[in-house]
Amino acid sequence: MFAFVGQYCIGQALSGLIQDGNEEPVIYANVVLYTSADSVLYKVETTDVSGNFTFQVEPNTYFLEVSYVGMLDKQVDNIEISDTGIDLGLISMDVAGVELEEAVVTAKRALVEIKSDRTVFNVEGTINSAGDNGFGLLRKAPGLLIDNNDNIQVLGRTGVLIYVDGKRLPIAGAELKSYLESLPADQIDRIDIITSPGAKYEAEGNAGIIDIRLKRDKSRGFNGSLSANASQGIEFRGNVSALLNYRNSKFNAFGTLGLNRGKSYNEIVFDGVQNGFRQLGFSESLSEANGGNIRLGADYYLSKNHTIGILVNAGSTGGEFLSNDRNIISTDLITNFGDDTPADVIIPISSIDSVLIAGQLGDLDQTRQTYNLNYVYSNGANQLNVDFDYGQFRTTRITSQPNIYFNSTETEILAQRDYLFDTPITIDIYTAKLDYETETFGGKIGAGLKYSLVGTDNLFEFNDIIDDVAAFNDRLSNQFFYNESVYAGYLSYGKSLGQKVSFTSGLRTELTNAESELIAFLPELQEPVRDSSYVSLFPSLGVRYIASPRSTFALNYGRRINRPDYNVLNPFRTQTTELSFSSGNPALNPEIVNNIEIGYTLDYRFNFKLAYSLTTNQITRLIGTDDSDVKASFINWDNLAEQRVLSFNAALPFQLSDKWNAFFNLTANRTDNQATYPDGNVIDLQAWSYNIF
Repeated sequence: MFAFVGQYCIGQALSGLIQDGNEEPVIYANVVLYTSADSVLYKVETTDVSGNFTFQVEPNTYFLEVSYVGMLDKQVDNIEISDTGIDLGLISMDVAGVELEEAVVTAKRALVEIKSDRTVFNVEGTINSAGDNGFGLLRKAPGLLIDNNDNIQVLGRTGVLIYVDGKRLPIAGAELKSYLESLPADQIDRIDIITSPGAKYEAEGNAGIIDIRLKRDKSRGFNGSLSANASQGIEFRGNVSALLNYRNSKFNAFGTLGLNRGKSYNEIVFDGVQNGFRQLGFSESLSEANGGNIRLGADYYLSKNHTIGILVNAGSTGGEFLSNDRNIISTDLITNFGDDTPADVIIPISSIDSVLIAGQLGDLDQTRQTYNLNYVYSNGANQLNVDFDYGQFRTTRITSQPNIYFNSTETEILAQRDYLFDTPITIDIYTAKLDYETETFGGKIGAGLKYSLVGTDNLFEFNDIIDDVAAFNDRLSNQFFYNESVYAGYLSYGKSLGQKVSFTSGLRTELTNAESELIAFLPELQEPVRDSSYVSLFPSLGVRYIASPRSTFALNYGRRINRPDYNVLNPFRTQTTELSFSSGNPALNPEIVNNIEIGYTLDYRFNFKLAYSLTTNQITRLIGTDDSDVKASFINWDNLAEQRVLSFNAALPFQLSDKWNAFFNLTANRTDNQATYPDGNVIDLQAWSYNIF
């Protein structure tokens, strides 16, 4: 969905080009604009890789200051902005006459910045960058909530997409958590939380996009850094990372290397009643996440308007040299104490039918490689961006599962059954994307095309352990393939309607072709190949109204989609313990989501947002009784009729004194789930939740 970037996206364009004495672009120079009447700071920008800068300004008289380390400051006076914009043309900077032995430049960013289309959580240079990782930072980010199943929610909505440097991560659940835990916080510059993506972004994800932006040094010459962090909670966690950068007027090369070691501990208590049996469950999880990542890139400035770049990311968790284990011990007390027993009543030993102690002792290894080739053309008013990407994600996971049944006092073993699972996952992603923007018809037009292909191969091998020997179980094993291709195109247009009102609009079209195939090892369990193809339209609209210089309103609307992935489509039956089973649903339909948000900004810093979301075909996890055992639970996935979410967010920064500031964030939401099934079962469930940061 479209919104408006910055607090001053009104009026006319003021642009220019900064070069040095050799007619080379001055990259990332500071350009500061002041109002002439009172010398008050109006806006700050930096030049891009071509040396260009652009402001959107109100009619007034201004003066401009340009600064860059090692060069003399430049000032341009008496800039008159009326009904038309101004191109200042070439501004040349001279090398400073005095050589500096050392130059120290310091800058301070707010911990949280609220912009029209996103919330920016700044990490670099704050205490959050020490001793933490990418997953831990998401727990701290304002407006985000991570539940006990490691699902990420934004404004009360699930289905958020995770990006790193603008590239989507195709993994979820334990794999996503493991990757983010391997990413040291001191390699992260900021986290962008985009609740209203415009037509330029893919339509997937009803809660929007979280884009983790990694550090990239902008200084000229050789420079680098080495850092190490450690923390001790219940378990130890630490990392070491190194950054190296070289930049001149024509070329920039950079690289980062990170190694991490650490463990995390989690404890869950479950209390439920099913078919006259009450189950009390206690689960302790100890995960060891050790790994490393490397990031290498280079940009070459063909000319002042043309840049070509390459970026390689690779990483591994576990593997030959680093263990990456996840051990879970679950204890289930199975009683016949009755359905109507209050949850706070202590269950006597005499009512305990049996005790199940089950383990999941696993070794998880992941490797990932992504490659990007990028070309950018920019001359100020026009910009063309072309990207080619390939991503390779490999997961190997071997899990042993002992299931031991004891009597009520846990002094006698009643039965024991042990299993071994081998579950490798292969994911390959190919994308090609073209984006073009130009200023015309009094506004800005954007257009683009994108093609993406995702292929996954999921093998599930079930082994019974008999006399300490693994025996392959062909009835409970399978292989599942899922391939999805998406063809997309979009058109957007934005314009200012006078000094108070501006808008952006967009329409994105996506054609989806998906194919899933379950290969069973027994012919009678074979499932037919399932194909689906559909076209979806995704309009977006944003309107911004400036009631006064310190009071701004924004209205945003967008339509999005959530496609079911291989994790919830695979129809084969798997088991967590002998009393917990799950399977996917290959007949799932994609979710269609309509979001509308009303925002208000006071004094450029106090932000309030009221949002409403309507999801049809809501994909949800349902828990019921397993047909083969009245004591066992079965988890499946299905489409609900609809889900409504009403949410409110307040983001309030306060400057308490010259040295102290505070940021307060409150998110509250009400969720309403509705569904009626052919068998007469009805879901009518409402819930309130809130999160304070």
